[in-house]
Amino acid sequence: MRFRHPDGSTVHLAYCTNVHPAETLDGVLAQLRDHCEPVRRRLGRDRLGIGLWLAKDAAHALITDPAALRGLRGELDRRGLEVVTLNGFPYEGFGAEEVKYRVYRPDWTEPARLDHTTDLAHLLAALLPDDITEGTISTLPIAWRTPFDTARAAAARTALTTLAERLDALEELTGKSIRIGLEPEPGCTIETTADAIGPLTDLAAQAAARIGICVDTCHLATSFEDPATALSALTTAGVTVPKAQLSAALHAEHPHLPEVREVLAAFAEPRFLHQTRTSTSAGLRGTDDLAEAVTGTVLPDGAPWRAHFHVPLHAPPAPPLASTLPVLQDALARLVGGPAPLTRHLEVETYTWQALPPELRPRNRTQLAHGIAAELTLARDLLVDLGLKELP
Repeated sequence: MRFRHPDGSTVHLAYCTNVHPAETLDGVLAQLRDHCEPVRRRLGRDRLGIGLWLAKDAAHALITDPAALRGLRGELDRRGLEVVTLNGFPYEGFGAEEVKYRVYRPDWTEPARLDHTTDLAHLLAALLPDDITEGTISTLPIAWRTPFDTARAAAARTALTTLAERLDALEELTGKSIRIGLEPEPGCTIETTADAIGPLTDLAAQAAARIGICVDTCHLATSFEDPATALSALTTAGVTVPKAQLSAALHAEHPHLPEVREVLAAFAEPRFLHQTRTSTSAGLRGTDDLAEAVTGTVLPDGAPWRAHFHVPLHAPPAPPLASTLPVLQDALARLVGGPAPLTRHLEVETYTWQALPPELRPRNRTQLAHGIAAELTLARDLLVDLGLKELP
């Protein structure tokens, strides 16, 4: 979906396909048919943007077979779909029964991460619509926090610098500019936007022009970051925001109450990591997973908790829980509501539909398509309220 910003630029809204994890090219083609096109039709749109997730094997199949890549481009066109952004965070296995810490490997200290992201950049340059010259890729924020030391930090910095050089060469070859957004996430070496400023300003100017931040509003809220403070600090430091992911975290106002713990426990599930945080006078405190928080005493419960659980934008959990949609709204207003957008690529990323408590999960493809369409409708309405005009 495309929108005209009051300054005349185009802002893109997509939804991320990692909600339909596919490891192979055949799986990607099937998700376009079974999920993405039905969402587009439900919205009544001739064109729908998708934030495509290409696992290692699918990306390899496309990068080594030009005919397969042309076929994917043709399939996108036939189904009324377009791609201006890729989710390059998960490498493989995102549909596994247990993902947890595996999603952070390989990290930016390992050659496989650089090679995979380079492949994604080449693929995105080939998949961009003919009238679009800029694409974006979100990726993990360097690495999980342990083990990490100065040697690994130096290796990651070298890898990102090399990536920037490769992206420069790609633009010279194709005329397509691909930029990267490191996505701050709780528990990683870059947990907050503030954590990102040092590593990114340490990069050479050439690399800094290519590599910025992907602001995920669920992660922002989980870490109790104030959108105004966070985005102002990035702007002051000269750190760009190539992309933002529109998502909402799980919020518990009174986690000390047994009845609140009980309903929170229903969201503690075995597939994904749901880092949980609270803001105290001594600073941010947290656990690596929601189950650790609800069953133990390690996390102070005298103030609200927020968990890294992407809840549907249009359907917050019932009381006594809530979602952090207000943080998303605040962040979105600051990202695209000003005289010029800080980012032009927005992606709805609720990948946890099938991780919701059983009674809240969609029971079939039709219900899932309805939910995704409802999320996109909410996001569209927020953009229109900010003065953006939806384009055909």
